[in-house]
Amino acid sequence: MEDTILLLVVGVAVAGVFGQWLGWKLQLPSIIPLLVIGALLGPIGGIVRPSAALGDVMRPAIGMAVAIIVFEGGLNLNLRELRSAGSGIMRLVAVALPLNWLLGTLAGHWVAGLSWPVAILVGAILVVTGPTVIMPLLRQAKLEPRAAAFLRWEAIVNDPIGATLTLLVLSYLTLSTTMSGSAAIIHLAWHTLLGAGLAAALGLAVPFGIRTLFARDLAPEYLKTPILLASALGIYAAGEAIQPETGLVGATLFGVVLANIDVTGLQELRRFKESLTVFLVSGLFILLTANIDRGTVEMLSWPIAMTTLMILFVVRPLAIWLATIGAKASWRERLLVGWIGPRGVVAAAIAGVAGERLAHAGYPDARLVLPLVFAVIASTVLLHGLSLAPLARRLKLASGGRGGLLIVGASRWTVRLGEALHGAGIPVVVVDRSALALKAARLAGLKTLRVEVLSVIGEEVIDLRDVEQVLAATPDDAYNALVCTRFAPELGRERVHQLATNEVATRYEASREWRGKIVIGEKMTFEHLADLMQAGASLVVEPYMDGDKPPLPATDDGWPVAVVRHSGELAFLGAEHTAVPAKGDLILRLYKASLAPVTEPKRARWRRLLKRDAIAA
Repeated sequence: MEDTILLLVVGVAVAGVFGQWLGWKLQLPSIIPLLVIGALLGPIGGIVRPSAALGDVMRPAIGMAVAIIVFEGGLNLNLRELRSAGSGIMRLVAVALPLNWLLGTLAGHWVAGLSWPVAILVGAILVVTGPTVIMPLLRQAKLEPRAAAFLRWEAIVNDPIGATLTLLVLSYLTLSTTMSGSAAIIHLAWHTLLGAGLAAALGLAVPFGIRTLFARDLAPEYLKTPILLASALGIYAAGEAIQPETGLVGATLFGVVLANIDVTGLQELRRFKESLTVFLVSGLFILLTANIDRGTVEMLSWPIAMTTLMILFVVRPLAIWLATIGAKASWRERLLVGWIGPRGVVAAAIAGVAGERLAHAGYPDARLVLPLVFAVIASTVLLHGLSLAPLARRLKLASGGRGGLLIVGASRWTVRLGEALHGAGIPVVVVDRSALALKAARLAGLKTLRVEVLSVIGEEVIDLRDVEQVLAATPDDAYNALVCTRFAPELGRERVHQLATNEVATRYEASREWRGKIVIGEKMTFEHLADLMQAGASLVVEPYMDGDKPPLPATDDGWPVAVVRHSGELAFLGAEHTAVPAKGDLILRLYKASLAPVTEPKRARWRRLLKRDAIAA
């Protein structure tokens, strides 16, 4: 028995990570390969049945995992977003949720043929749009901030509310078989208010206690993240002990308050929690999908298919459209939010429990709850996951072009670099704290931003949707390394670069873990580049022709800086870079004043890409 559980847990963990990697590799929402893997292991292949292997452990384990997921989601909710999206967010929570419940109930009764009690339960389950699906989709789609805020807040806030609502309906339907309706309502109201009130009070109060604890240095650094995780689980368990699912309210509030009261050490938790959440979401999706038996799949029918279509194309779009009338949201944002509503782990977990308990309570059509809910989950994950990015681009609510370069530090060399890359078709943004330093970049036609990239305002203002790489090129080597460390978790360590330092290739050099990749060469410090530019050096973009020698080694003729791929991708060159040019690429070189060549591309596409024969300082 123990070996079976071990093999199941390890197998699901490995399969989940593989599914995440496969989604990244194929440029698909990760939930899609996870859903397919779960189906292959469970209803299609019949290899595993998690509920049989894990027994009574499965439900509390899933509950704790969901609590951590909604806690991590709460950490992503910034109250400053309410300035621009507050009215729309409130409508999605206070108005759209009951409308979705009402319309979903009507669809379940009139289209699927469910009895009113079971239809009301299904309608409650389907109001939840899970953050387990929404958050990965938002990372991939690169939505504009307000549209992303609408979807993120709705998913995270409605998750515990919808779960609690579903358990209330389920408890009422089961209790009403043994006591009067009024007695059942009083019993549920008391326990729900007590459970949700306790969890909410803890979720609001504990963060302030933790902030005091950390600010007074009463907890060592290595215990801060465990303290926060243990607190989230403790708050969740306190609510669950009184009324199931009310603990999710406290876990979500705990994350939201923590994210907005300036608690030190939260960045480390965010990075750890993001990795943990990816791991948990992967496992949960596979477990819950694999737990569906073939009998449930065989219950799929035309009424269930028609109800699924009603949920997709009528219920949610109509509810969102009605709820956002008069809200500060454009018709494009309302259309996008009305279409995008994938259901996730919470809906899947509740459906299995609810259908089984309701069937035991004497509702024969309760056996249709699980197949109907999973039909909606599978349909929304596939259709919404595949359509979010292209629809957002078509509605002009997301980045439609390729990512560009964020240059931190305005100088003569970075302005010339930005000019050259911009002429080669690479989007460039130059950031600096000095308006005077940015003047030359603005005159050169480059996009500029005056802000401190490491400040709170910098996090709000800098839009990473159109940024794929960062180059830190200020005179301060330590600051450059700090900037690269700041952006590495979001962009990847291979996409953050900095100028050489005076300590490169010595034992005093900073570890690769705490800096970016050195561009051009070990001698190309800020001071050396400034001297070259002062002497009249030039940055020139040239086509790479067959037979040319690879431009990796620097020579007296100049220094290779970067490669612009024919596909539009930018790759820097240097001792720590492995890019090799191919036919159709462009080479960006730095030449001394006396050696700068005059090149004239022979083919029309070079004229189109370069906009001129050569770009020189």
